[in-house]
Amino acid sequence: MAFFGAAAANAQAGDSSAPTDLLIETTYMPESCPYKAQSGDKIKVHYTGTLFSNGNKFDSSLDRGSPLPLTLGVGQVIKGWDEGLKGMCLHEKRKLTIPSHMAYGARGFGNVIPPNSALVFTVELVGLEPSGQNREEL
Repeated sequence: MAFFGAAAANAQAGDSSAPTDLLIETTYMPESCPYKAQSGDKIKVHYTGTLFSNGNKFDSSLDRGSPLPLTLGVGQVIKGWDEGLKGMCLHEKRKLTIPSHMAYGARGFGNVIPPNSALVFTVELVGLEPSGQNREEL
């Protein structure tokens, strides 16, 4: 548990290299992309999350063998995800570097994510179900 204390101390001290804006890097783009994820769509995402400060993994859907299902853009997940997953194609992969204020902010998340931590997620969109008006546009 000493690692969490050190990470929290670094985060609270204000890591000057920590991002202040959401950074989105596409690491894989499929050749075909007939539809891009929009707010209201039901999606499934495989992900691995690490702390920006030291690279330590805190969670991964791959370890569980099951992607995370969610509705995009409705606040089910942190703001950095709601914004960073928009516009993704099925099977696209991205690296999201999320500033603290778009993640868990000053509250952190239990003993897993220290307060004021920037986070890095590698994500792959593995399921995409357009909803409502979005479905009619296909």
